[in-house]
Amino acid sequence: MKICVFGAGAIGGYLGVKLAQAGANVSLVARGPHLAAMQANGLRLVEEGEETSARVNASDNPAELGVQDYVIVTLKAHSVPPVVAKMAPLIGPQTTIVSGVNGVPWWYFHKIGGVHEGTRLETVDPGNAQWDGFGPDRVLGCVVYPAAEVIEPGVIKHIEGNRFSLGEPDGSKSERALALSKALGAAGLKAPVRPRLRDEIWVKLWGNLSFNPISALTHATLDVLCTDPDTRGVARCMMLEAQQIAETLGVKFPIDVDRRIDGGAAVGAHRTSMLQDLDAGRPMEIDALIGSVQELGRITDTPTPVIDTVLGLVQLRARVAGLYA
Repeated sequence: MKICVFGAGAIGGYLGVKLAQAGANVSLVARGPHLAAMQANGLRLVEEGEETSARVNASDNPAELGVQDYVIVTLKAHSVPPVVAKMAPLIGPQTTIVSGVNGVPWWYFHKIGGVHEGTRLETVDPGNAQWDGFGPDRVLGCVVYPAAEVIEPGVIKHIEGNRFSLGEPDGSKSERALALSKALGAAGLKAPVRPRLRDEIWVKLWGNLSFNPISALTHATLDVLCTDPDTRGVARCMMLEAQQIAETLGVKFPIDVDRRIDGGAAVGAHRTSMLQDLDAGRPMEIDALIGSVQELGRITDTPTPVIDTVLGLVQLRARVAGLYA
């Protein structure tokens, strides 16, 4: 089994080094100083206070890596459409694209059934780049739970979590899903195959669509914004609007909104990914995390007044900083 991790930053690097340490035939696509460090010294992992490493096959040229059985995409959502053509050398007739990207996935309405079957999402797949370039039948969904960061080129620090939930768009337990689950399990990772992966997508998205923009606007950490009455109230309104959209689409939430916010508070003084991107001068994942939910609201005729307001504010904040991709 040949596995390529496309976008070997924090999460992709963590996944890649765990697979490499387990002896998997894994390659990584990265760039810049991070790639140079991996090529020179291998990929190093700091986990539970200990450092380990693995030699990895890393490149910035997919043509050097050849056709893969699985291509696991761990880029930021806005970075994927521009590189679809670059990924072509990795893709053969039987290649599976594993979408490990935050937010509403571009394949969301593939094999969902009902009146929205086949609907395309412009906010996450402008010009249908992925739908037409990959084809939705290749896709295996993935909800990524680990937290990690690149602390220096070639060095990944694992913070918490090791679950990568997998799911077919039609909910089946396919051979390709079970085979990848087994490979990830052999690397010490949890990779359950879920019949209702969209439910998990929404539970994670619930926090991302609210906590991320509020933190970018206020610079508050999770513990503060989830307990301050005003910002908690804004987050709660956004989440309830999203819940109405999701339930219209058949999603079932296993917890209520207040428990989800309390879970965010329990994480502690964590700076969300959007706040980290803002501070570091990196493009912010606004469309995939918030704009996509607004788009789904319009598709389902669901009003989203608070989401619309926060989206407008964070879009302007990003534009002022030159970070709106």
